[in-house]
Amino acid sequence: MTVEPAALPSPDAPRAASGPNSVVRYAVVGLLLCAAAALFWPKGPASKEAPGGFVIDVQGRPLPLASRFAPVTVVHFWATWCPPCIEEAPALDRLTRDFASPGRLAVVRIAVADSPDRVRKFLRGNDQDLLFDPQWDVAHRYGTRQLPESYVIVGGKVVQKFEGVANWDAPELRARLTAWRDGTPPSAR
Repeated sequence: MTVEPAALPSPDAPRAASGPNSVVRYAVVGLLLCAAAALFWPKGPASKEAPGGFVIDVQGRPLPLASRFAPVTVVHFWATWCPPCIEEAPALDRLTRDFASPGRLAVVRIAVADSPDRVRKFLRGNDQDLLFDPQWDVAHRYGTRQLPESYVIVGGKVVQKFEGVANWDAPELRARLTAWRDGTPPSAR
């Protein structure tokens, strides 16, 4: 039995890509393609759809959050166990009193992971619009991880987010809310 020697490629034959250098080349080409796609991929709108979900009303019944929306809505996540939330409450009361316009602007406060009795006591009987999110379900849909946090929703889209205590008495913020409520987009967001 004779064994034939293995055929060696000629020095002029093209080489197949193999080894660690080719892996690096493919990785670099892949990264460049991904970077180009990210650079030229169409961008979405600046605002995003307001997430839905069910909250619990004062009688303990599930209620679709969107049923409380007006054309302009401030959705505010808070709790009685949150000191900054308590600090912010009087400004939200003033905002509700000064700006809430039936059918045009609503302030929707949602107590997160809180005791209904503590919330009722804190609100001193002013609990007709009381809503609860006992397990953070709706808050997490919005991206809320800490309290207080608020979202301004115009036409079903989140146009502004406030992390922490917001200055609801600030003239610039009130001017933007007025413009949205009156149907004239504010010049600077």
